[in-house]
Amino acid sequence: MNVLFVGAHPDDIEIFCGGTAALYAKQGHNVFFCVSTNGNVGSATLPPKEIAAIRHKEALNGAAVIGATLIWLDFDDEFLFDTRESRLAFIEAFRQAKPEVVICHCRQDYHPDHSISGSIVDECVIMSGIPNIKTASPPFAGNPHIYFMDTPAGVGFEPEIYVDITETFGTKVRMVAQHVSQNSWMEKMFGYELEAFLEIPAKFRGLQAGCKMAEAFRPSYRWGRTFREHYLPDPRFPRTQPGKSLEK
Repeated sequence: MNVLFVGAHPDDIEIFCGGTAALYAKQGHNVFFCVSTNGNVGSATLPPKEIAAIRHKEALNGAAVIGATLIWLDFDDEFLFDTRESRLAFIEAFRQAKPEVVICHCRQDYHPDHSISGSIVDECVIMSGIPNIKTASPPFAGNPHIYFMDTPAGVGFEPEIYVDITETFGTKVRMVAQHVSQNSWMEKMFGYELEAFLEIPAKFRGLQAGCKMAEAFRPSYRWGRTFREHYLPDPRFPRTQPGKSLEK
């Protein structure tokens, strides 16, 4: 399968669902990371253009850990809006990736860039198949399955599906560690240690899911998507088997 992860900022994908992305890649699927903003306010000392270039390189390095393809939309950090320009950029990303599965931010998140990017994905992915909407790539006729990723610390998020990331948690840590500028910046701002920030939510979701470590998701329920089956990876199988039933 082609699997597209859409994050608002460089490092969001790795932090909130990097273990799942690593599991998809390990099972042989084609993984794409689409980063909506360039992170150009993510420094207390560097000017926007300089920190944006650093964060682009860090995003490339994070994706490279699992061999993911990076799609860089380059909108200004903290100023992502649902506009014609942003919709066309997202539609072009969908057409480049041709995904069967899309994982994005929850539409109700603490950060407006998160919730807006999730909203654009949820609203506009179906538009990638409309011929009269013109972008650089040709239309992609599909209606991918969409899953919302967990929120920071799980605040306000009620999971419906979990992915066991016990075997890929170390890879997740390596992916996030590529974002050197943010690890020091976020520790200074919020006072957390990187591995603890990743480990505590993973163990909490694992406790809920009945495994050591997990990441949590919720399907987007819209007409035309399959709700009886899910397409998230399972570490018990060498490759994801589409069509696993959600029925108990």
